[in-house]
Amino acid sequence: MHHLKPFRRAATVLAVLLYLTASASAQLADPARDIERLFRGGERALAFSRVDQAIATHPDDARLRFLRGVMLSESQREAEAMAVFERLTQDFPDLPEPYNNLAVLHAARGQLDRARELLETALRNDPAYLAALENLGDVFVRLAQRAYEQASNTLRVDATLQRKLRIVRELSVR
Repeated sequence: MHHLKPFRRAATVLAVLLYLTASASAQLADPARDIERLFRGGERALAFSRVDQAIATHPDDARLRFLRGVMLSESQREAEAMAVFERLTQDFPDLPEPYNNLAVLHAARGQLDRARELLETALRNDPAYLAALENLGDVFVRLAQRAYEQASNTLRVDATLQRKLRIVRELSVR
């Protein structure tokens, strides 16, 4: 099994929180930052408790829900994070960040075709979204690697194919 370069989630939660401000009331900005500070400071249980309380009060707040998804993902609770991001893509189909983060989780599971689809959707929503652009490039490298490895399993393996396979393997570990 090859070591794969980790994909980029949304740059920082705070940057995304600022981006999503238009979809939520301004009064939640401080609680969201406080929740993130608690989480980053190691008080994860308290942060989850606070974010769940805030979401219960404001269930349509995309920022809080996205923050919860990021917290779940960073806590290695991938299945729960995927459910949060999937629901965000349904409730807020124009936001690129949930698609990007969902794609990262699918790519980590080796579901590269699904990751590519999600990243392409994120980029339709925001063509300049740097994290999604980089992640899409990484997915293409891994898709190329998969195709070259399948081709190298045939009886006709030439030097050009071997060179291409070596290059994509090198790219995938950077």
